[in-house]
Amino acid sequence: MDTTTALMLLTALAAYLIWFKFISRSLSGPRVWPLLGSLPGLIQNANRMHDWISDNLRSYGGTYQTCIFAIPFLSRKQGLVTVTCEPKNVEHILKARFDNYPKGPNWQSAFHDLLGDGIFNSDGDTWRFQRKTAALEFTTRTLRQAMARWVNRSIKHRFCPILETAQLQAKQVDLQDLLLRITFDNICGLAFGKDPETLSPGLPENGFAMAFDRATEATLQRFILPGAIWRLRKYLRLGMEVSMSQSLQDMDAYLSDIISTRKLELVSRQEGGTPHDDLLSRFMKKRESYSDAFLQHVALNFILAGRDTSSVAMSWFFWLVSQNPRVEEKILIEICTVLMETRGRDISKWIEEPLVFDEVDQLSYLKAALSETLRLYPSVPQDSKHVVSDDVLPTGTFVPAGSSVTYSIYAMGRMKFIWGEDSLEFKPERWLNSDGKKFEAQDSYKFVAFNAGPRICLGKDLAYLQMKSIAAAVLLRHRLTVVPGHRVEQKMSLTLFMKYGLLVNVQPRELKPIIEKICKGNNSTVGVNGNCQGVEMVAGVA
Repeated sequence: MDTTTALMLLTALAAYLIWFKFISRSLSGPRVWPLLGSLPGLIQNANRMHDWISDNLRSYGGTYQTCIFAIPFLSRKQGLVTVTCEPKNVEHILKARFDNYPKGPNWQSAFHDLLGDGIFNSDGDTWRFQRKTAALEFTTRTLRQAMARWVNRSIKHRFCPILETAQLQAKQVDLQDLLLRITFDNICGLAFGKDPETLSPGLPENGFAMAFDRATEATLQRFILPGAIWRLRKYLRLGMEVSMSQSLQDMDAYLSDIISTRKLELVSRQEGGTPHDDLLSRFMKKRESYSDAFLQHVALNFILAGRDTSSVAMSWFFWLVSQNPRVEEKILIEICTVLMETRGRDISKWIEEPLVFDEVDQLSYLKAALSETLRLYPSVPQDSKHVVSDDVLPTGTFVPAGSSVTYSIYAMGRMKFIWGEDSLEFKPERWLNSDGKKFEAQDSYKFVAFNAGPRICLGKDLAYLQMKSIAAAVLLRHRLTVVPGHRVEQKMSLTLFMKYGLLVNVQPRELKPIIEKICKGNNSTVGVNGNCQGVEMVAGVA
């Protein structure tokens, strides 16, 4: 190497170090390294990513800035990330300056093969049109009743029998897997009117479900990897991009068959046939000119949004309840009190059928416990937005155009300045009104588990309906305990799965102590055997 070349390299290195020192001083977050940016910290804390982000947000006052790679001309744009958990910043991003913070090109390109221009992967006019069409359907009582029918069928004929068999045979079950299967079946039924029955005795594999899982996992890999890398892998057909291509073909064939059948049925309906009440049919009735590809993406968007979120939330719910007997008892007292009023005092009638729509609607404390679960363990722990134009957040942080903003939903639920000194405590009572009887919603910009602003989740009520129905059915019949030694840990993904599932033992539910408490609380007569006067106990439940 000659002297001139060495001098040029030293000059470039000095210029870079001066630039890096200037850039790093302007950042307020965790340590940033030359070239690698904050990547070493991310790698070091990969197994506790969301807690690490929460720790950083506590240390830096609720908002900080970092750069993924410290490369000149990149860190002030694509590499710069603003991370926040401040409710007023979140409201600014999701509502006040909504149009300035779309999903952005990186998200859309990564998810396009799977979701196309569907409602959860689009911005602007494309999103507004689909949102308006979908909102008209989600506000109807008939759709909630349709969801209740799908949920109750799967609970009665498959979910409860599988748990009953596990109880009788003293076998442990992976509850997270069962919940993923039942929510997948239910959302497929609601989305396109066909139950794939992945939750069945023997837990069979289903081609469409397997293809959907592979495509989802490959898509999430794309989101984690830099765009240039996953695009190269796609071009060269490397890694999961190979299975991605085949999975999309399998899903296309499955859904094309359903759409063709549904089109024929809609013609039949016009001639006096039986109508369908699934979302696909509802969209098709709105406009007959929709392409098959668009209709497929409509179905896939709702399946992606409706399956993992509810199942993951319920997994954390059952785990938290198993750790908090006081909460479990209060949930059972509420369920039994409602059933006494609606089905009488013969307990055998309580377990003949799952709770109906109107019964589920009365379970305020159960809804509070589910909301408290989502506060501590949100199904989607964080979300990111692209910055279109230069902006200043309400806390005073400048965010330049081309950068990204991430708001940590996980951290928001664990901040004392938002939820108080008991922010880390599982306390459903914080969701009840002053008399402790009615559910009281919190500010949607400090509880963002269902998003907020114009993009607030359309299926929020359906999600609560499904979660409450399944939780009530399970807790009324069984006592679940985590298998000794089983590790309950978070999986680092866009969705907060349990890394090793949730292995539980299924034991019979003893309702006698619950009935006694209800009767004593109502000053009712208690019989000589400790049973409430007039309440019939049945074997296996009493």
